[in-house]
Amino acid sequence: MMDTKKKKRIIEKFKTHATDTGSPQVQIAILTTEIKDLTGHLKTHKKDFSSRRGLIKKVSERRRLMKYLKREDAKAYDKLMGDLKI
Repeated sequence: MMDTKKKKRIIEKFKTHATDTGSPQVQIAILTTEIKDLTGHLKTHKKDFSSRRGLIKKVSERRRLMKYLKREDAKAYDKLMGDLKI
């Protein structure tokens, strides 16, 4: 689980306007961080199948958001992929 300070830092870095908390860029960045954390957890806890299911759901949600962003704003998509190193 991500703490609120870390989440606020991610929102500050990827927001598109002053009060932005739900744009695709922010959501993708938050999901990417959660995916990295879960991947690390699953490397040490190989039999934690409920966390594995959560990871798969987060990956598919991020993939869906990435397809949407690429379709709507290709420049923002390319910039975000470069920033997140995906």
